[in-house]
Amino acid sequence: MTHQHPTHTLVDVGTHSLALYAHGPEPSPDQPVVIFVSGIASSQLNWAAVIRSLPSSLRSYTYDRAGYGNSSLSPHAPTAENIAVDLSNLIKTAPISNPTILVGHSWAGVLINEYIAFTGGAGIAGLVLVDANHETVLQVLDPNDANLAAISLGIEQYSAKGIEAEHKLTKSEWDAFIHDESTEDYMLQAIKEGNEYVPSFDTLRQKQLSKRQPLLGDKPVYVIGGSRSRDWTGMYKAGIARGNGTEEQRSYVREMIRTANEKSAGLMKEHLKLSTNGKLVFARASGHFVQLTEPELVVEGVNWVLEQLKTSA
Repeated sequence: MTHQHPTHTLVDVGTHSLALYAHGPEPSPDQPVVIFVSGIASSQLNWAAVIRSLPSSLRSYTYDRAGYGNSSLSPHAPTAENIAVDLSNLIKTAPISNPTILVGHSWAGVLINEYIAFTGGAGIAGLVLVDANHETVLQVLDPNDANLAAISLGIEQYSAKGIEAEHKLTKSEWDAFIHDESTEDYMLQAIKEGNEYVPSFDTLRQKQLSKRQPLLGDKPVYVIGGSRSRDWTGMYKAGIARGNGTEEQRSYVREMIRTANEKSAGLMKEHLKLSTNGKLVFARASGHFVQLTEPELVVEGVNWVLEQLKTSA
């Protein structure tokens, strides 16, 4: 069974080409457009339910990062800095000259901050951050914690976290998304990105962007926090059912789960420092992948940013 991506344009970003997918009508010159930035090792198809619920007049874009989907491999390692440069080159070369609302999930919190560091934030009209990683997350709430990894051994995450049962994709969208993430090219690139994940936080922190806040002035920033404890509870239960982990590891993970949401909320508040015009909401019925299980909250975020832009204009 073959799965069709929407039609794409290959954009040459210098050393390789990136596949860009346009959704919605051609925009007028000053009209804001949306660009979706996926988290680590996550297919751009995870935005499908959000995209079809956006206002019908809105143009939005998704893209395959280097090595994924229809994009070619990059000769450079997929560091957050290199991914940010790729995004900048993609926008410049496509060209996408409209004011841009960036919508980013998970690791895209780091990628977007690197993009702001690289471009000075030029062209950004606003942000929607979907349970996005703050630069200090690994010190506070490490998703790669060794105890959690021991409990999660051999567990299929979309099933254990309830995403498979609760996602809002159509059957064909879900099949395409799962298929995209199961290809060999995808898995190889996912490993490369995984190797850059931990170092990327240190690299970003060394730029000391926090001393230059608000980096985006008064541009609208909408922050959505997911409920990390939901995901980890699902993984914990599935892990226990498999007999994973020592009693000590299990006890440690239970404590991680108990404190996860409070810690996560603190990190989400940090994102609000990006602008003097921000709003924070929590997705109570979702874990980390809010765009799959409560896509309407992401749409609300985009609409809020558009409304703020209209008001300020």
